[in-house]
Amino acid sequence: MKEEITFEDFLKVDIRIGTVIEVNDFPKAKKPAYQLKIDFGALGIKKTSAQITDLYTKEDLLHKQVSAIVNFKPKQIGNFMSEVLVLGIYNTQGKVVLLKTTKEVKNGEQIR
Repeated sequence: MKEEITFEDFLKVDIRIGTVIEVNDFPKAKKPAYQLKIDFGALGIKKTSAQITDLYTKEDLLHKQVSAIVNFKPKQIGNFMSEVLVLGIYNTQGKVVLLKTTKEVKNGEQIR
């Protein structure tokens, strides 16, 4: 377990729900990845790179809701600027499984 944090520390992390509206291959990435555009409602459309090609096809991801941290500083990944971090966990085979809601919610809703 990592060190304990306060509730105020947790509140600094802005986790939102968004819908994937575009998925492209990312051939310049060091590891296989997709470039995603995600609609976060009032927060707008944000871009990210995600190394999730093992378990997800582009068709699987399109129009699916995902959870992401939206208040990281943008990060340059190759020739691409990533604005958010999509959340997932590694399964027993070391593949990323995305975290998502069990029911559809409004884009941009904050996880609390």
